[in-house]
Amino acid sequence: MEATMSGAAAARFDARRFHLWMAVVFVLIAFGGFIPTYWAPVASGMFRAPPITHIHGFLLFSWTLFYCAQTAWVAAGRTPDHRAWGLAGISLFTLMIGSIIVLKITMMRLDDARGLGDASRRFSAVVFGGLPVIIGLFALAIANVRRPEIHKRLMFVLMTGLMIPALARLFLTYLAPPGAMAGGPPPAFVSIPPAVVASLLVVVAIVYDWRTLGRPHKAYVYGGLVVLLANVLAVVMAGTATWMGIARFLQSLGG
Repeated sequence: MEATMSGAAAARFDARRFHLWMAVVFVLIAFGGFIPTYWAPVASGMFRAPPITHIHGFLLFSWTLFYCAQTAWVAAGRTPDHRAWGLAGISLFTLMIGSIIVLKITMMRLDDARGLGDASRRFSAVVFGGLPVIIGLFALAIANVRRPEIHKRLMFVLMTGLMIPALARLFLTYLAPPGAMAGGPPPAFVSIPPAVVASLLVVVAIVYDWRTLGRPHKAYVYGGLVVLLANVLAVVMAGTATWMGIARFLQSLGG
């Protein structure tokens, strides 16, 4: 019996270390992915964008660091600290989501003034189409806060979804044709490759569960599929008259 309990404790410790290492990977992706298009231009004084861009960036990077800190507290056995900061996490996440909405509406209005309104509205399907999934995953994670095995996996899937923009910047910087990023908002389909790469992060977690538990957890399987399919659906919807009408309405909310 003692050996069994010792084995279970070791398995929990290994799982905590796995999630901590993956949280570090998320931080590296979030910061590294934006080096070519944000950090480097800001450092050189060449970055030009509305102030909401910096506010959104601060909130997004803060959330990624917060997630890493929360994971580190659990890995260190400081679960009470993790829970004590829960309300702060909810507040930070809410602000981050709000900044995404405000930033996208602002960019649609600016692109419209540059004669790129339709392209911007089509690409906005990727952003606004993914928000319900991200918000839904977060809500489910909070609802399962007393079921840590579900909670941590839903948060993990949520983080993979938030990595798609950073991964997309790397694709556009290193794989797109020269000058492609200077031509305005990209077509919606360019979000598919980074979404697939983000899904591979979920596959890593599924493989870890398979090796340690003998089966993949449903939160990974269904959550990962929903994130990927939501991105594909957004691409399909991006050019439709229905979406363009919705995008124009959202753009009008900016005044």
